[in-house]
Amino acid sequence: MKISLLIPFYNEQEMVPITLDTVVPILSSVCEDYEILMVDDGSTDETWSFIEAACRDNQRLSGLRLSRNFGKEAAICAGLDQVTGDAVILMDGDLQHPPEHIPEMIRLWQDGNDIVEGVKKSRGRESLTSRMNASLFYRLFHRLTGYDLRNASDFKLLDKRVVRQWRRLQEQDTFFRGLSAWLGFKRAVFYFEVAERKAGRSKWSPFKLLSLSLNAITGFTAVPLHAITILGLIMLIFSAVLIVQTLITFFSGHAQTGFTTVILLQLLIGGCIMVSLGLIGIYIARIFQEVKGRPRYIVSETAGPVEQDVEGPIDRP
Repeated sequence: MKISLLIPFYNEQEMVPITLDTVVPILSSVCEDYEILMVDDGSTDETWSFIEAACRDNQRLSGLRLSRNFGKEAAICAGLDQVTGDAVILMDGDLQHPPEHIPEMIRLWQDGNDIVEGVKKSRGRESLTSRMNASLFYRLFHRLTGYDLRNASDFKLLDKRVVRQWRRLQEQDTFFRGLSAWLGFKRAVFYFEVAERKAGRSKWSPFKLLSLSLNAITGFTAVPLHAITILGLIMLIFSAVLIVQTLITFFSGHAQTGFTTVILLQLLIGGCIMVSLGLIGIYIARIFQEVKGRPRYIVSETAGPVEQDVEGPIDRP
């Protein structure tokens, strides 16, 4: 039995040694054969230097450095393309995913589950705005796609069969939480409390979170496009009712002068048209990104025993 631990880092130079000092003893206590793969997502600080130093000191450690910041989703893809274990555990490098749950994850996997998912008991110290935005996104995602990801996390264990199927996915823009649910397989959940960061701060800005939300929803469903058709039908029915009411008022001699109704209708219809064009534009942009066929990521450097061609991933059909 070999366990792979995958940890993405981005500008986390303080956390690299802290995280490794925490996870290495835990992994060593539960399995003899393991590897830890660290992915530096184009950090601009000394994160890669710390990863290289750690890999020189421990042959079970290896690292990938992406040529620039491609985003966490791309970093996850880079790691999943390289892991070699019978199971892979994915966790954040800031230790907000408590590594103390790793033995429990392995036990649930050994019980016959292909995916072991970490579900948050609470969201930790988040602002009220962040909590409301997260709640709105997950409710909307559930309604539109049918996948309930409330309090879901990237803290997961995937069997090698699941990883093999993941590598078959061809889309460039990925949403790990959603795609891991889409893959199916037998799964189990465990619950954890989000731990406090020991150093540094979150790299997720409101703009990045909004971008991830739009990417997740449009990548999983075309319902917003169908909503445009429904909106058009509603406007058509509303217009028909207004036409009948206007004609009755006119022929009864009670027509009022002024353009208030006309102006309001123009603003309403114009707003609906602009929103509809925006939704269509988002989907066209996704198509544009996909048809270019660019790689999800580019590896510029490696450290440790990594079998990696820096021009692309391995084991991709």
